[in-house]
Amino acid sequence: MKPALIPADFELAAASLRVPVAAIRAFAEVESRGTGFLPDDRPVILFERHIFRRQLISHGATLAFIADLDKSRPDICNEKAGGYGSSNKEWQRLDDAVKIHRVAALESASYGAFQVMGFNWIRCGYPHVQELVNAMFRSSYDHLDSFVRFIQSDAKLLKALRAQDWPTCARLYNGSNYSINQYDTRLAKAFERYNK
Repeated sequence: MKPALIPADFELAAASLRVPVAAIRAFAEVESRGTGFLPDDRPVILFERHIFRRQLISHGATLAFIADLDKSRPDICNEKAGGYGSSNKEWQRLDDAVKIHRVAALESASYGAFQVMGFNWIRCGYPHVQELVNAMFRSSYDHLDSFVRFIQSDAKLLKALRAQDWPTCARLYNGSNYSINQYDTRLAKAFERYNK
């Protein structure tokens, strides 16, 4: 099992973002229950079938191809989010999607302790989505580094994190449907717990 983040890692990231350590620990807890790796050292992932559909289109897939895939493999290509399962199932869905279009597939999963989406590879300063994925396999510190890069790339998100404006943080980090999973209230509660 890969080594976990240590307090000094959180402190360094917090100093870099000029936020309380509790804010970063809250994100780590809410996004992946505090661990970014499975027992076999693969990073924790969540494959998003609706994102795969979108990414395929952005990479030039025809609507006919998408329609066929929607029918034949709704578990990996669908207009709606969902189809989630165990860690092994998530990896199998990603592997199946890679066989269809590697880049679109890698862009369609979230990775590691902070569940950074693959399609954010440019925003996070990686030269290619594969570099983001490689970092997710390396270490917990790389997970934290991708989170810091992501936050630094969005002035509104950074401002919200500094203000502990959890609804805005949740919306900018998880999307407009954040309230379905109560990301804002979970972040707020985790922050209060770590801030004591």
